[in-house]
Amino acid sequence: MPDERDNRPVRKFATFTEDLHALADWLMACSIKTVAMESTGVYWIALFQILESRGLEVCLVNARHVKGVPGRKTDIQDCQWLQYLHTVGLLRGSFRPAQAVCAVRSILRHRDILLKSASRQVLLMQKALTQMNLQLHNVISDITGLSGLAIIDAILSGEREPLKLSALCDSRIKASRQVVAKSLVGDYRPEHLFCLQQALESYRHFQSQIAACDEHIENMLAHFDSQEQCAEAPSTKYRAQGNQPAFDVPSEMHRILGVDLTAIPGMSAQAVLTFFCEVGPQITRFPSSRHFASWLGLCPDNRISGGKILSSKTRNVRCRLANALRMAATTLYRSHSSLGEYFRRLRAKLGSPAAITAAAHKLARILFGMLRDRRSFDPQLLEVLNEKHLRRRQNSLRKYAASLGFELVPIQNLAHSVS
Repeated sequence: MPDERDNRPVRKFATFTEDLHALADWLMACSIKTVAMESTGVYWIALFQILESRGLEVCLVNARHVKGVPGRKTDIQDCQWLQYLHTVGLLRGSFRPAQAVCAVRSILRHRDILLKSASRQVLLMQKALTQMNLQLHNVISDITGLSGLAIIDAILSGEREPLKLSALCDSRIKASRQVVAKSLVGDYRPEHLFCLQQALESYRHFQSQIAACDEHIENMLAHFDSQEQCAEAPSTKYRAQGNQPAFDVPSEMHRILGVDLTAIPGMSAQAVLTFFCEVGPQITRFPSSRHFASWLGLCPDNRISGGKILSSKTRNVRCRLANALRMAATTLYRSHSSLGEYFRRLRAKLGSPAAITAAAHKLARILFGMLRDRRSFDPQLLEVLNEKHLRRRQNSLRKYAASLGFELVPIQNLAHSVS
């Protein structure tokens, strides 16, 4: 608080809700229009929402970016230093989407926690099977599939005959019924069967909670406005695979965003939903794609001293969207698209880590352009870039061959001369 606004510019409040409202009343009484606060864990959310509901402009800053001068650090000195930086305009607020988007983001992040908890139960099921020397998870790739769950349910019901258990396998299982029957011969112990049953019940409980999250997210997305001018609708029918949401994410995102982001190679429905929850339906907060990539931490952070680049590593940014784009970039290795060629070329030149970051940067710029201009994904633009790269390579090889006293001849011309 500025000294001229109150005779006690520094005050201490508790963290109960009524105390936070008292803090807001004090700020309003002193005619404060804007407030700066640090984002620490989840403790800032309650105060942020109360201050925002009162009409105050809240500048949420990263605690690492506003470190005070060296010396003894206390809460009073920290708040005074923060107030001074905000007064002289040296603070830059963190990006936070609209409250409606943040509500969907909270459910999606909770869904990710449930997915991790469900995967933990799968590991416990595999552990219980191994302790009984049942090698089912070694002959069936997914014990939580139709065949795996049917066999485990039969085991917990008291069935011990391997041939009868193997007969429950689906016809699409690659392993033969004899191999599956051999894997089900083991030492059935009651303590391990109890652990298996507990893990299976917990897994199904988490799966039901994940399904409830999907339904809740779908209902929340239905309240968002549709874009009046939408690009071409998704051409392929959505089928949920693995841990992807059960509802039609591409169609819902196309209605809200106006473009089909799943048309980009590597961008799954889960990645597009993460993009929406972290950025929102509008991307006007970022002036350009460079600013957007810098916010994600996907561009080089050049540290220059004396005209010499000391380091160009990317900043250590914890961003869920950046991680989702990196995961999307890894899937480009087997893609036959122009983006796949771009990723494989960089991987051979720079290695996997740098190529993944560079491809994620490329995906971020494509997403920014599509959402800013509301236009469909055009793969021909990337093909033009690949052709330019191919011509540069050819010119470089011609110059190198000429320096050695040779001349490059295309295969077509060579075949005509021989014939």
